[in-house]
Amino acid sequence: MNKDPTNGGARVVIVGGGVAGVEALLGLADLAGDRAALTLIAPEPDFLYKPLLVEEPFDLGPAARFELEPLTAEKGATFVQRAVKAVRPQDHSVDLDDGSALDYDYLVVCAGGRFIPAVEGAITFPSGTEPFNPDAVLDRAENKDHRLLFIVPSRVTWSLPLYEIALMTQRRAVDRGRDVKIAIVTPESGPLAIFGPTASAAVGDLLRGRGIDLIANSTVRKLGEDGVRLTPGDRAVGPAEAVALPVMEGPAIEGLPADEHGFIPIDDYSRVKETDDVYAAGDGTTFPIKQGGLATQQADVAAEDIAHRLGAVPGPEPFRPVLRGKVLTGDESISLQAEVAGGGGEGEASLDALWWPPQKISARYLAPFLYNGEAREEPEPPRRSLDVEVALPREWHEQPMAIDPLEPPKVD
Repeated sequence: MNKDPTNGGARVVIVGGGVAGVEALLGLADLAGDRAALTLIAPEPDFLYKPLLVEEPFDLGPAARFELEPLTAEKGATFVQRAVKAVRPQDHSVDLDDGSALDYDYLVVCAGGRFIPAVEGAITFPSGTEPFNPDAVLDRAENKDHRLLFIVPSRVTWSLPLYEIALMTQRRAVDRGRDVKIAIVTPESGPLAIFGPTASAAVGDLLRGRGIDLIANSTVRKLGEDGVRLTPGDRAVGPAEAVALPVMEGPAIEGLPADEHGFIPIDDYSRVKETDDVYAAGDGTTFPIKQGGLATQQADVAAEDIAHRLGAVPGPEPFRPVLRGKVLTGDESISLQAEVAGGGGEGEASLDALWWPPQKISARYLAPFLYNGEAREEPEPPRRSLDVEVALPREWHEQPMAIDPLEPPKVD
């Protein structure tokens, strides 16, 4: 559906005020201009830069927040602080929680996922309700054989935040002179194995240098006062304080297709399958890796496709995910890089920054905005390419639920 820009532009509604939603807003404002009349819907008034939430419990500064209303106004868009109750694709309309509705010509759903506690008896991080308190965790660990476990549940597809809080908790234990043995339990074959063997080995060296044990190829079957049971093999670990990542469920929005866990199926152009004029990006989609950088790439594809349909830009490129990540350690961060699709080697690790601007999430529009308020076509380093770059195979997107995101991709 192409609207005449002299008639107010096509009505483009973006659902969600997280990284994907803000990236979609910035991208559409840049690419479509006055051909699109933009509206951003979000239940909260602020955009929260969630990747830096891992630093807050360790007194390393609060995660950045930005008010959405002035941001949308600056881009000529409208902000509606409401939650979405349902989508009616046949009517091109969105129902809100106050009983009102918004019509759209194009809809971009960036609703994200819902965290669910995964290990009974463990502290969940992030919990969404209670802040993580590393000092209290260390105190309790001393009463449990001085043992502290950080657990990656089997359904978790992005384990990097757990490594960050394990490393920063270890640093806090040293600073406080606490005698606590820390271990990470994970179904991965190696630490952050998705980045390839070279990068994984570097993370392993970092863990060993900090005295953190890795219990790989393992999941927690039972966690109790008498000890921890691991599978496979029903292995026993003594009593331990435990911290676990949550698993994620999809947004399950009424009126939109979803898989058994509530995630929205999309194609290579971020179009919701079998649904006209609706796009989705981010954690709420069926793409298995739930990571902010990938969410912004999906949002970019959606913005380009809509702008193309409005006659503003040439044909868009399909989603070709490139995974980037940076591990915060409480000291120097470590950047990982691996080109694994199509025979791209074994990955790389470096203490140097690996992307520019130097944000935790590398994004075409969001990273420059957070850095200095200016968008650039592509984030580029001052001298050489930066950070964790993992080119993911096409089949990961075509059959997203058929892969194991805890393992590195197979290279032919």
